[in-house]
Amino acid sequence: MTTQYYTAASLDGFIATEDDALDWLFPLGDINDTGYPAFIAEVGALAMGASTYEWMLRHAQSVAEQTGSAWPYSQPTWVFSHRTLPAVPGADLRFVRGDVRPVHDAMRAAAGGRNLWIVGGGDLAGQFHDAGLLEEIIVQVGSVTLGRGKPLFPRRLTQPPLVLVSARQIGTGFAELRYRVPAKPPAGGA
Repeated sequence: MTTQYYTAASLDGFIATEDDALDWLFPLGDINDTGYPAFIAEVGALAMGASTYEWMLRHAQSVAEQTGSAWPYSQPTWVFSHRTLPAVPGADLRFVRGDVRPVHDAMRAAAGGRNLWIVGGGDLAGQFHDAGLLEEIIVQVGSVTLGRGKPLFPRRLTQPPLVLVSARQIGTGFAELRYRVPAKPPAGGA
């Protein structure tokens, strides 16, 4: 069981535009050519922030056209939000707020030994990292730049640095990078 942040980002490090648009992403390639199908088959539970969830709600019709359902995940999903958000009928959703640690424990219990996916956004993935719970970052780097937007990972990660596990080209639009997140050294130690 691994806690993973799997996402796509522009070459200059943004996962969405300032207004949470992903229109830049879809022309770059077919998701079935990426590592996503194998990745999602190993996921037992998901966590996402309110902006990601609201994007899913706004695009429910196109999601349904592509996947056959307005909610494409069968796994239990924890949605972090300080606001009351509408539920998707038939989806296994748990709306939460606050510290990620108790949610991570609940996700582990629900995942049945499968991986945990921190869907987004970058700050939510950063909160899991800050709590020492994030173990892997997988990013599909797209061949576009946005100039500004929602950052991939709004944290300074320098010590210890991420460990590149693999890199592969996906068509002409993406490079898939997989990083292991090393444990932070104990405070005061090396």
